[in-house]
Amino acid sequence: MTRLEGKTAEISKAAFLRFPEYLRYLKAEAARGVEYVSSSEIAEDMHLSAVCVRKDLALVASEPGKPRMGFAVMQLIGDLERALGYHRKTHACVVGAGRLGRAFLVYDGFEHYGISVVAAFDISPAQVGALRGKPIYPMERLKEIAEREEVRLGILTVPGEAAQKACDAMVEAGITAILSFAPAYVRVPEGVTLRCEDLAATLASLSAEAAENGDH
Repeated sequence: MTRLEGKTAEISKAAFLRFPEYLRYLKAEAARGVEYVSSSEIAEDMHLSAVCVRKDLALVASEPGKPRMGFAVMQLIGDLERALGYHRKTHACVVGAGRLGRAFLVYDGFEHYGISVVAAFDISPAQVGALRGKPIYPMERLKEIAEREEVRLGILTVPGEAAQKACDAMVEAGITAILSFAPAYVRVPEGVTLRCEDLAATLASLSAEAAENGDH
């Protein structure tokens, strides 16, 4: 459960994970020039229940929706960004400077969410250097750089056999939240948040759903 600043109600993990989806939707609406949107419109467009959307938005909205108009889109965008902590700058690093790691290192989109990827690290001397002005350091400098740059978020993109050792090094460096793309199970101690993304499994799931939809 999460408690937001200035709010007394606690937010479930499921609701919190829906907030970025609402934010993407609202930003797309704002780009189209939409100024107000109702919870029922959001629910219909996002294929969610109207009750779910109303409850979620009640947790973050600083102002109630206006009758027959709904929520002010830009105001609600700001409320969601604050709820998600996007107003706070978070320094992140990438461990594993292969193709995927390098893509994360130079991806500009993180800045829109208050995340700045400051460096990457790799055990291979051949990978050390810089990419578009972003430094790639040898792995042994992880703790030094992470402490200096106050890195608290790490993106793990190493091969499966190197995943646990790299994860341990991230924890040792003071990183308290890790997003792992490594194709292996890793363990973290209490107090460290770990989220794993298996791209192959996700694609396989989508493939199965596409096949099922095609059979209808």
